[in-house]
Amino acid sequence: MAGVLRRPRLRRAALRYADHDWPVLPGACLTGGRFACGRPGCPTIACHPAEESWERAATADTDRVAAWWRSRPHSVLLATGHAFDVLEVPAHLGLRVLGAARLLAGVVGPGRGQVRGPIAVTPTARWMLLVAPGDPLRPELDESLDVVRHGPGSWIPAPPTRLPEGAVRWAVAPEEVQWRLPDSYAVQAMLVDALGLYGRQTGLRPLLPRQSTGTRYAA
Repeated sequence: MAGVLRRPRLRRAALRYADHDWPVLPGACLTGGRFACGRPGCPTIACHPAEESWERAATADTDRVAAWWRSRPHSVLLATGHAFDVLEVPAHLGLRVLGAARLLAGVVGPGRGQVRGPIAVTPTARWMLLVAPGDPLRPELDESLDVVRHGPGSWIPAPPTRLPEGAVRWAVAPEEVQWRLPDSYAVQAMLVDALGLYGRQTGLRPLLPRQSTGTRYAA
């Protein structure tokens, strides 16, 4: 019953994203504490795409998006690397960047030095900063385990998708910033500042591999 009640809300959100040319794909449905995609033999119980060839399936075609959510309460996933990239950071960094962006917007005025953009937050306190696509991580951030860039070949769970720990939500909704995306390097500069990395020489690459949001949920 809960899934039946959630489906219209998930469908409306997916259509809203597609209507703004954000590529959408259906995710596995949350049932109890696990996700089921309906593919025979799929061993993944964490959040993951319901389509096997999800990179080709991701679309902003509203008719196709509406059909996906017609009968099942799919999680809403957004493919990255096309309309936007995502910088995924822990909550303490996300809060500092949000505070700095608000302060800068107040100093330079609206429409100038645009560094605020949509920010989604997972129930496990991962902040996902949506930025203009295409720019790689600065070398200082590429060495940091705290920052993950989602570009081509990745995806994120979008509000109001529910995870076992709770719902994904917007800290800054797209409507709040008129669906504008900040410059990636401008946001990365604030992350460098928050991490205290200005002037630091890059050293050895980390021994522990970083995990993207998709990899983490699909583990």
